[in-house]
Amino acid sequence: MTLPAPTYDLVLLLDPQAEEAARAKLLTDTRNSISAQGELLRHDEWGERALTYPIERRTSARYHLLQFHVADTALLSSLDRTLRLADDVLRFRIIKLAPGVPSPPDLSAAPAPPRQAEGEGGAQAPPEPAPAQPATPAEPAEPAEPAPEGAAAEGETPSEVAVGETG
Repeated sequence: MTLPAPTYDLVLLLDPQAEEAARAKLLTDTRNSISAQGELLRHDEWGERALTYPIERRTSARYHLLQFHVADTALLSSLDRTLRLADDVLRFRIIKLAPGVPSPPDLSAAPAPPRQAEGEGGAQAPPEPAPAQPATPAEPAEPAEPAPEGAAAEGETPSEVAVGETG
């Protein structure tokens, strides 16, 4: 019995400042090369999202996810080389999925979290701490009578017995 071709994820982070025609051509070429040597399962455009850290002085990128089957791994080498040379690709990652991995979420419907532009407000103040509970007045302490030796002190349980003692 032959195993089905493995499934791969290709995540592309494209330069949002590149021309739309250049990004579209890059995506079309990538999709065509996958379709020629494998089977393209899905292409999700996740839109422009903020980056965790700047890449090539860019603070956001256009995210794309392509899922595909391929039996011949020469396609992976070809994609790797092509995407490394492309100027409009900030980052990409090709990952072989383990069998049974759930399908990716539909991020195109979810709005991207709002970004704070540089120079706006700086760091946000931490939330105000909850007000402290008013201290209860301490009751006057009465001198405690010493407990007989071996007896459990207040707050101790009888199971807490010092080594060598019986209780």
